[in-house]
Amino acid sequence: MSAPATTPSSHRRALPGSAFLTAVRGGTPMHLPVWFMRQAGRSLPEYRRARQGTAMLESCLTPDLACEITLQPVRRYGVDAAILFSDIVVPLKVAGVGVDIVAGTGPVIESPVRTAADVADLPHLDPAQAEPVAQAVRLLTAELGDTPLIGFAGAPFTLASYLVEGGPSRNHERTKALMHAEPATWHALLDHLAELTLGFLQVQVGAGVDAVQLFDSWAGALSERDYREFVLPHSTKVLAGLADAGLPRIHFGVGTGELLGAMGEAGADVVGVDWRVPLDAATRRAPGTVLQGNLDPAVLFAGPDVVDAEVRRIVAEGHAAPAHVFNLGHGVLPETDPDALHRVVELVHSLPVRA
Repeated sequence: MSAPATTPSSHRRALPGSAFLTAVRGGTPMHLPVWFMRQAGRSLPEYRRARQGTAMLESCLTPDLACEITLQPVRRYGVDAAILFSDIVVPLKVAGVGVDIVAGTGPVIESPVRTAADVADLPHLDPAQAEPVAQAVRLLTAELGDTPLIGFAGAPFTLASYLVEGGPSRNHERTKALMHAEPATWHALLDHLAELTLGFLQVQVGAGVDAVQLFDSWAGALSERDYREFVLPHSTKVLAGLADAGLPRIHFGVGTGELLGAMGEAGADVVGVDWRVPLDAATRRAPGTVLQGNLDPAVLFAGPDVVDAEVRRIVAEGHAAPAHVFNLGHGVLPETDPDALHRVVELVHSLPVRA
């Protein structure tokens, strides 16, 4: 089953003054744009109040709650983009895979996928199953005014790792064993997940998101050789399937410094960089690509003077790229002081876009 072709959404807003959209398209915005991964909640007391008594996946699939949580950091920080409140495993859940998010553990798969027969039994995604996500997007585009909305999905490799391991893994030993020992089964699995991911993103595009980000959280566990052989073709399939949608595509992974060149070849307009690689070095590894990043989330605990210096350094290094969207190098940590993030936004907006 192939995902349908993506066409530009009739619901998408015209946002000609958006600093974020200008930057991700390689232009020079009026000010340097900034948003934060995992900004929708995590450290906000209003997020904890909104989600009290509601499980994570239920929160993601309750449109008015997902809308409210997505809006909270936009109100609080004045960021230049909102990102849909969701989770990497939401498309698996709505397609019918037995998965839950266990507090203190993360996603747990009811029946791990480890054989060709398991792959063949995986359900496909019917776009109607993702209607709660589409409804949340429509609510948000009506509320966000001039702020763009970023759609969100996990990349095929990261979804495969959860499915094969049965949950989070430090070493990805079952995943790598399947990849190398049964490459035909592996590629069948990732091809299936690429279709599922593409279909999930197409639902969001059709509902009116202004950009999309593909998260490959665990790709940094791979060598460049293995990434190119076992992962790149499938991430490329997802990003290529969105090429006709007319909206920017962002690709991000954790610990992927050695993979930045390959990730830049997957077809995204923007590559996210974690804190391990300076942005001026990253632009040499992925030349001609707009960059996003890359303040270490832990630095936000070091005090205003340290944060100020790090933000200025990163902005200066970002001048080497064709364009730069300021972000953290990974998600907001739960105990982060919201005032620290607010100060980062104010400082980034005050700094020159170009050297």
